[in-house]
Amino acid sequence: MTDEADRKGRGLQTRLVQAGKDGVSSGGHAVNPPLVRASTVLFADTAQQRDMRSRRDSERLFTYGARGTPTTFALEDAVSELEGAYRTRLFPSGLAAIGFTLLAYLKPGDDLLMSDGVYEPARALARSFLEPYGIRTTFFAADGSDLEQRWQAGTRMVFAECPGSLVYEMCDLPELARFAHGRGALVAADNTWGCGVLYRPLALGADISVTAATKYLSGHSDVTMGTVSTTKDVWQPLQQRCEAFGMTASPDDAWLVLRGMRSLAPRLQMHEQHALQVAQWLAGRAEVRAVFCPALPADPGHALWKRDCTGTNGLLSIELQPGTGPAAVDRFIDSLSLFGLGASWGGYESLVTAANMQRARSVTDWSARGPVVRLHIGLEDPVDLIADLGRGFAAL
Repeated sequence: MTDEADRKGRGLQTRLVQAGKDGVSSGGHAVNPPLVRASTVLFADTAQQRDMRSRRDSERLFTYGARGTPTTFALEDAVSELEGAYRTRLFPSGLAAIGFTLLAYLKPGDDLLMSDGVYEPARALARSFLEPYGIRTTFFAADGSDLEQRWQAGTRMVFAECPGSLVYEMCDLPELARFAHGRGALVAADNTWGCGVLYRPLALGADISVTAATKYLSGHSDVTMGTVSTTKDVWQPLQQRCEAFGMTASPDDAWLVLRGMRSLAPRLQMHEQHALQVAQWLAGRAEVRAVFCPALPADPGHALWKRDCTGTNGLLSIELQPGTGPAAVDRFIDSLSLFGLGASWGGYESLVTAANMQRARSVTDWSARGPVVRLHIGLEDPVDLIADLGRGFAAL
């Protein structure tokens, strides 16, 4: 060991552990926030440690990795900005965000009213976990038309997805919130479709907005994450439940989502332009009975979409003519080359998947309808996508 290497009189292992931790540099700063990974957080002295621990249940402080890092805090702030929320928490997936929303505000003996148009795994969660846990779930029509008839004396939350999953039914969220709040219930909305840009449930009267940041917020199909944003009045139950369970999200994933969000607005504009061009072409196909997209004037929810939304995205679904069999649907899908066969959406790429509407809906009867295929229209040239769909129809 040389005199220069040992100038502080410390052993090699000590210097390896201690060196390069200051993180101080002169000059400017990076465009993006730094990625901060941490489990342990160090304090200057015992007084600071006691002070910060005494305040961390009511303030957002960097005190332990499971409670968040500056990187996850940055994403929380960005999502809160989009949603118009008091605060936001991050979760490892969209379904985890839905699950913790239900756990934070409901207890055994409560009744939950859930939209018939929710994300299908949320429906499964209600049946497989909430009901054995003692929380009863009743489904109401995706457009909210039968909410009053299905109301229970013990209803404590209305959980809606607007537009609805798979076929994009619109509900009158302000009216739904007025009705629920008048009876002492909370309103939670799955806002993955609108992602805080196209639709803002909190501004329309909801108390809680849930998104799968996996999709448009990330935009690159390489990360899973969920977010829950709330008003100030209902924040504490969510915060307390998350702390009790040690619920956290990876700062690496948070950094990726934050980076993806920078291009969210122009991406959504391209998705909308491409999807509407494809939708108009699909509407003229003899093989198609209906195109589901609330931005289309013929859609039943168009008036509500025009009132409450600021645009649309790349999602649309088609109902093929009744009598089209499963083998024909498979041929249609398998003949596509530009559409990946996958269950997610919100990335830059186009996707296709068959939807089982009889399994996904229990209030609306789809037994006499044709098969439904969901498309996500990506950033590819829409002329190429239309040509690819034409080959799919030829295979029918």
